[in-house]
Amino acid sequence: MKFTKVSKSPASKRFPCTQCGAVLKYAPGTQYQACEYCDFENNIELRAGSIKELPLHQALQQLSESSVTTVKNNIHCDECGATFQFKSSVHAGECPFCGTPIVSSTEHIKSIPPKSLLPFSVKQKTAQKLFHKWIKSLWFAPNAVKKYSRSKTKLNGIYLPFWTFDSDTQTYYQGERGDTYYVQQRVQVMRNKRLVTETRKVPKIRWTSVSGQVTCFFDDVLIGASRSLPRKIVDTLKPWDLDKLIPYDENYLSGFSSEFYQVDLDEGFDYAKQVMDNKIYRDIAHDIGGDHQRVHSIQTQHKNNTYKHCLLPVWSAAFRYRDKSYRFVINARTGKVQGERPYSIWKISFSILTIFIFLTGAWYYLDKRGTFDNTQQFSYPQQLQDSFQHKGYQSLK
Repeated sequence: MKFTKVSKSPASKRFPCTQCGAVLKYAPGTQYQACEYCDFENNIELRAGSIKELPLHQALQQLSESSVTTVKNNIHCDECGATFQFKSSVHAGECPFCGTPIVSSTEHIKSIPPKSLLPFSVKQKTAQKLFHKWIKSLWFAPNAVKKYSRSKTKLNGIYLPFWTFDSDTQTYYQGERGDTYYVQQRVQVMRNKRLVTETRKVPKIRWTSVSGQVTCFFDDVLIGASRSLPRKIVDTLKPWDLDKLIPYDENYLSGFSSEFYQVDLDEGFDYAKQVMDNKIYRDIAHDIGGDHQRVHSIQTQHKNNTYKHCLLPVWSAAFRYRDKSYRFVINARTGKVQGERPYSIWKISFSILTIFIFLTGAWYYLDKRGTFDNTQQFSYPQQLQDSFQHKGYQSLK
């Protein structure tokens, strides 16, 4: 029986300083919230409890039997009295009227609230230095972008939602194993403008039908659950120290933004299976052995599937160049920078032209010195020719 859960206005939480009344913000890399006005520090006690892997099948079944409808998303700021709304994908941020950090409840908006997180450990000033270093290192970047690296960059601290998946897999496959062998073959080649016959070893492949099975346990396959940033950027922020996950605590969100997941649980598992399939294919190729492998069919069974919903910290910003926005993200645990960047067509063209002129000049210089003997036919050494044939530059029968 399906039912609809109507959400009320989500509860919000602020963190006032007990000395001056200002709002406390989490200080990255520490275990406390800090007041930027009176330097008061409020220790955050680590919540009891372990990070649990939850049964995937059970969660998917519960989601299919219920639907959650959000009627209201009104946030009340106790500091200035304003009432406003976060974006539907955000549950932590600042009041747009007074800038007060506010964390809203996660229980009323999404059916699967986050249960764990990694706190920020890279401070904003450090993240800015890392970004400037990264953008200066970009090859063929336009000069305007290089100048941007010297300006003050405003970074936004965001907790992004992620899924992790565990799975026991058993895969049955059918394919072919290819073993390379060599045969003697007489070929005609040009030597000193003369056609001569030589005997060479020519590679052949012997194919044998094979079948078998491989098993693999996947632990914490990480899938980004946000659509705010391109997946190709978020996926390259790895590695994450997931063994340091702590139970979810609103105190770590004060002063930062935080998103709800926008990639649903079943869709996230589909992405995870694609990641698993790549590893399974490599295991199959290794299991087949030989010099070459062909895989004709794969059937994979997933068992004991579990998941976690966690929040991971990033510093994010964007810059504009020629009316196009380029985004970059910094892993707020390791400092790794990934992002989009423009290229300077002029710099690339100039580099190609410079290389061409250099090579032409070097060729002319060596030719004048008589390094090249144009009276002889150039041929590759026998060992190099064999290497070419082994790599498939000669058709195989």
